[in-house]
Amino acid sequence: MRSNARQDAARAPKVPAKLVVPIAFGTLLQALNSSMIAVALVGIRSSFHAGASVSWLISGLYLATAVGAPLMGRLADILGPRKVFFGGLAIVAISSVLAPFAPNIGVLIALRVLLGIGTAAPYPAGIAMIRAYADRHGIGNAVGGIGVLAIAGQVAVALGPPLGGLLVQFAGWQSIFLVNLPLIAVAVFFAVRYLPADEQRSGVLRKLSTVDGSGLVLFTATMSALMLFLLSLAETPQWYLLPITVLLGVVLFVRERAAARPFLDLRLLTDPSLRATYARTALTYVAFYLIFYGMPSWLESGRGLDTGLAGLVMLPLAALGVVVVTIASRMQRRNGIRPLLVIGSTGLLAGACLLALVARDTPLALLFGVAAVLGLPNGFNSIGNQSAVYAAAPAEQAGAASGLYRTSQYIGANIAAAVIELAQTGRTPTEGMHVLGYVVAGIGAVLLVTAVFSRQLRGGINRSVQ
Repeated sequence: MRSNARQDAARAPKVPAKLVVPIAFGTLLQALNSSMIAVALVGIRSSFHAGASVSWLISGLYLATAVGAPLMGRLADILGPRKVFFGGLAIVAISSVLAPFAPNIGVLIALRVLLGIGTAAPYPAGIAMIRAYADRHGIGNAVGGIGVLAIAGQVAVALGPPLGGLLVQFAGWQSIFLVNLPLIAVAVFFAVRYLPADEQRSGVLRKLSTVDGSGLVLFTATMSALMLFLLSLAETPQWYLLPITVLLGVVLFVRERAAARPFLDLRLLTDPSLRATYARTALTYVAFYLIFYGMPSWLESGRGLDTGLAGLVMLPLAALGVVVVTIASRMQRRNGIRPLLVIGSTGLLAGACLLALVARDTPLALLFGVAAVLGLPNGFNSIGNQSAVYAAAPAEQAGAASGLYRTSQYIGANIAAAVIELAQTGRTPTEGMHVLGYVVAGIGAVLLVTAVFSRQLRGGINRSVQ
């Protein structure tokens, strides 16, 4: 019986590689630029004599992408995903060329913001193209295509620290921007050849005029106020920003609920499966980026490793995720989403407990082992959450739903950047690392409990993608 099910799965139509590969090259730019900066922060801080403002190189990119992802998803639904895909690549290219010549940290942060807007486009545009192809050809399960995108992201995350470490060590921090250019060239080459032309859309200008500019401004203001408040906790808390954030959030909610064409389509959040997935994704990425940015910083400042070696120690964390994504994709076809999230949460909890025990004299071999354990959860959580969004989102809103998925990731990343600053202030690097380990362990425990007892995962969303 199981053998027949596997044979049926093997014969089932799949999203072709020629469609997925160019999309994968575009989407990996976000992961690569997120991960390379982790080992370049120390050098950038020194080059510009910057203090805590260097954390905005992380927060600024994720704030821009949190805003840009739903906007690009909406534009993909209006203009066509292929146009939005190429537009995003163009923006990344412009920011990558200009960033190495930034005269000060403020300009560099602004260019990272521009980079974030550009990297926000390929994923929602790509998911919209995959969904459109799957619907046209009667492909009910596109987890293979989603899995390729997840693998591309994991490969980029895996390459980021060692590649960034080598580039910074031998060519300076400027090289982590210039390395985008050959990748963009490859993405453009394959995209021109293989991405399907956008369908003719009538009334484009009229539809563009309906883009919710007020919602865009309110969302940006809300996220900015939240980030400024969180980052201020590390030094002098700006408590007045908290009620401002709440007020802006309430106004945003009321405005978007009333808008005919909202920037954030809160109607998607009426689906309990999507709502739970977005919340779970945000929490997962808080934990992921606490590890991914906190650990390299500790390896350099607390363990005393040089940039190149710190990047190599981080390699197992992401490299193992590449292998795990492939396993998770196969498991999802057979067993659904819940087992992936249970395994991912358990691995996160175990790895965080190890992270809370590291010390300045911890042998390198053990640090490689800790990084490997922390790499296990990434693939399971990534495939589980992406599949949950794909299964629950309406086909005509695939771009918008994928944009909100990305937004939930970047909200988690923004929170993580602030927590890292808070954990490191007034503590030794090792004490700060232990605090991060405790926080990640707490998040892992919450995710594990919700994965085990979630009604949505026991219900239709778990069956609908099998």
